[in-house]
Amino acid sequence: MAALIGQVALVTGAGSPAGIGFASARALGLDGAALAIVSTTDRIYARVAELQAEGIRAKGYVADLTQPALVERMLDDLRAEFGRLDICVNNAGMTVVTEQGQLEARVDDLSLAEWEKSLARNLTTCFLVSRAVLPLMRAQTYGRIINIASTSGPVQAFVGDCAYHAAKAGMWGFTRALALEAAGDGITVNAIAPGWIATASQLESERRAGELTPLKRSGTPAEVAHAVRFLAHPDASYITGQLIVVDGGNSLPEDRGWRP
Repeated sequence: MAALIGQVALVTGAGSPAGIGFASARALGLDGAALAIVSTTDRIYARVAELQAEGIRAKGYVADLTQPALVERMLDDLRAEFGRLDICVNNAGMTVVTEQGQLEARVDDLSLAEWEKSLARNLTTCFLVSRAVLPLMRAQTYGRIINIASTSGPVQAFVGDCAYHAAKAGMWGFTRALALEAAGDGITVNAIAPGWIATASQLESERRAGELTPLKRSGTPAEVAHAVRFLAHPDASYITGQLIVVDGGNSLPEDRGWRP
């Protein structure tokens, strides 16, 4: 029997057909959950149609989750549509991309505007959505909040996007703090740190980096979604405030010259 029948899941950043958000939504839906999925563009409705074609109840929302009023409006509609919320996957966020490609700026050259934009996109969205869903979860004394962080920031770093690292490390700190606050209401809060994942937005340099992991490849969105599915399961009731690293062992080697 599907473990999540009767439950409702909210997944943000689910607009890409080849992204972690949509893969996570699909995994939860196939396990029986009804879905509310969010993106910043109307491509979310194509993802809804794909889910519905598989027999999954789904509704899409277009919203800028850095705006508190839009987050609250979405939650009001979700409450009216579904009546409850059991799972929240905070996946919205990404590195800064310009017309020339991914932004690469050392701290000396990073503008305050780009710094604030990255924190808003990657950390403030997580805060605003989590804050909005808590009343629903507290009322039913049950909930699963799963934050998609990154190995960049909590575990490792690369040169050129300090704001992204700060935001993702902040997400990990937020996860632990919220886990303590929400535990008394039966709500678990955990984070997942993906490494090099072959999404539609993966750069060629990132693909090559994935080939240098101990598993010699990038991961797939479905492999990250499996960790989401694990933490969302009702039986994962004694796991909270934890970080699951999904990186093919990339953060393990101390000797970077070692090859299996």
